[in-house]
Amino acid sequence: MTNIIACIDGSSLSECVTTASVWAAKQMGSPLILMHSLEKEAVRTDEDLSGSIGLGSREHLLEELVALDAKRAKLALEHGKLVLENAKEFAHKAGAKQIELLQRHGDLVDNLLDLEEESRLIVLGRCGSGHTQSAHTIGSHIERVARTLHRPILISVGKFKAPTNFMIAYDGREAADNAIARIAQSPLLLGLPCHLVMAGEATPERRAKLEEAHQRLEEEGFDVTASIIPGKIYPVLTQYREENQIELMAMGAYAHSKVHQFFVGSNTSKMIIESDIPLLILR
Repeated sequence: MTNIIACIDGSSLSECVTTASVWAAKQMGSPLILMHSLEKEAVRTDEDLSGSIGLGSREHLLEELVALDAKRAKLALEHGKLVLENAKEFAHKAGAKQIELLQRHGDLVDNLLDLEEESRLIVLGRCGSGHTQSAHTIGSHIERVARTLHRPILISVGKFKAPTNFMIAYDGREAADNAIARIAQSPLLLGLPCHLVMAGEATPERRAKLEEAHQRLEEEGFDVTASIIPGKIYPVLTQYREENQIELMAMGAYAHSKVHQFFVGSNTSKMIIESDIPLLILR
């Protein structure tokens, strides 16, 4: 569990993802892997063409289509290599010391799963190459990565700059406590002022949970401002973020079957879609 893995796809966010991953690699003192996945959707196969209807005896047309498909696959491979080389040059200029390039065929999530044991953090862009024209669409892989892998995910939502503070969305439940534990044990955010925010009613039980989380972070050297603010989660977090000029938000993801509900129709889904600052999702 040593590497930062940046998922590079050649989209407009690739440079932002690279910048974020270089920052994380410096913070954590970890090697950086820039990975590009050649997915099936981007490269059709011969089998896709063999089922074409209406060709009849026009075998030459099928042969030309297969040849075109092979050329397309070769171009996709070469394009991916160029994307990685450009990202490497950019990362090197940004100060990354240990950089490895990795190009793999197959589904991105499957590839990340293969590398899970040797990864500390995964960096993704909110919009992948398939969503370039829709600025507020969740990248097609974010939900699946969070549901499948047990590593923190840093989501870049636009031009990345190193944060000077961060905010933890805390609700006192198990997922939030796990997020606190991960943050406390990691050098990623150490040294940055921390805002620990709980939305809703300030019951004695919730105050006690907030204080417990507060103390845990302070014991690890964090400078923490803890607050309970009346109101619904999303408006409270959004207003606090704006008023305090928060530059990165961290939140817990719910494990196992709850993750799907967590992303679909939830406050966190809305935050991921609409946030203008990077997000750190922790399992």
